[in-house]
Amino acid sequence: MGIVEKDAKKKRIYRNVQGIVLGVIGVAGILAVTMIAPNVFQAIPKLMGDKYKFAYRAKTVAGRLAQKGLVRFVERHGKKFVEITEKGRCQLLFEEQRALLGHHRPLRWDKRWRLVMFDIPEKRRKVRDRLRGYMHQFGFLRLQDSAWIFPYDCEDVVALVKAELSTGSSVLYAVIESIENDSWIKKHFSLK
Repeated sequence: MGIVEKDAKKKRIYRNVQGIVLGVIGVAGILAVTMIAPNVFQAIPKLMGDKYKFAYRAKTVAGRLAQKGLVRFVERHGKKFVEITEKGRCQLLFEEQRALLGHHRPLRWDKRWRLVMFDIPEKRRKVRDRLRGYMHQFGFLRLQDSAWIFPYDCEDVVALVKAELSTGSSVLYAVIESIENDSWIKKHFSLK
C-alpha cells in the first residue's frame, strides 16, 4: 500500500471515528469525557485496530469536534462533560439524511427527476460553494454549475440545506417528468 493510500485510509478512519463520537454524544446529549471511549466501543463492537489507540483517538476527536463547534466541554459537579451543540445536531441530521438518500432508495424509480436550481449572487460565493458541496455529497448529478438532478424524492434534504444556508427563494426544487437526451443521466444513476 502506497503513502497516498495510507493517508486516504487514515482520513477515512478519522472521519468515521469523528462521526461515531458525534453520534454517541448526540444520542446521549451529554457525556462524561471519561465515558467517550467506552460508549464508542459499545456503539460499534468490532472496531479495527488497537482498542487503546482507538480510545486515544476518540478523546482527541472530541477536541477536534469542539474546535469545529459541534460539541462543547462543560463542567458539572467537578467533572468534565462533552455536550452536543446545535451545530452538532444539524451535522448529525445532515449525515442521517445523506445516509437515507444513499441506502433507502425505492425498489422502482417513479420516472420523475428532482431538479435543484439556484441563483446565489457572487457576494455569497461561500454559501454557493457550500451548496454545491452538499449537492455532491448527497449524490446529486451536476447538469450545470447551478442545476443539479436526482432521481428519487429528496424534498426534505433540500429543505434542510436551504434552512442551513439561509438561501430562501434562491434555491428552487422541482419535480419534472422528462429531460431530453437523459440516457447519460439514467446511466449515471443505474436506471432503466
